[in-house]
Amino acid sequence: MRENFFVIFRNRIEPILSGSLAFATLTTASLIFTTSLSFKADAQAVTVNNTEVTNYAQSVLAMEPKRQQAFEEIKKQIGGKEIPKIVCNDPNSMSSLPNKAKDIAIEYCNHSQKIVEDHGLSIERFNQITLEIQNNNDLKKQVYNTLLRIQNAPKPKSGAPNTR
Repeated sequence: MRENFFVIFRNRIEPILSGSLAFATLTTASLIFTTSLSFKADAQAVTVNNTEVTNYAQSVLAMEPKRQQAFEEIKKQIGGKEIPKIVCNDPNSMSSLPNKAKDIAIEYCNHSQKIVEDHGLSIERFNQITLEIQNNNDLKKQVYNTLLRIQNAPKPKSGAPNTR
């Protein structure tokens, strides 16, 4: 049986405590991509290696612009009402949305799943890491620092010749 996929939106996350996109993104991942794993998973510590931390951070950063866009589009579709908690693999969580908003949510879910898998993680593993981040401050700090490192890395200049 497949574990629950991540949650799209609950509330919009405003980076009040920090202007850093890394902080906002990590907060978003902690609150937005929560899972409903079984209690036995809650009790077990999850070991996350450095590659997984990097893949997780890259996934979250890649998902964030589409999440913000989907959030705004759904908000327009429902007329500014509060957006319900939307769990990607729970069709009932989308039942109160108008059809166009459901389509936006489904498109976001499919896009996010592809992003996670393109970054070398299964949805189940992404959810395990998300849950562990909520319970493990050391891992949260490691992911936060990785997000900062990725965001602050020099971007390759487009059109520049590839020198090796």
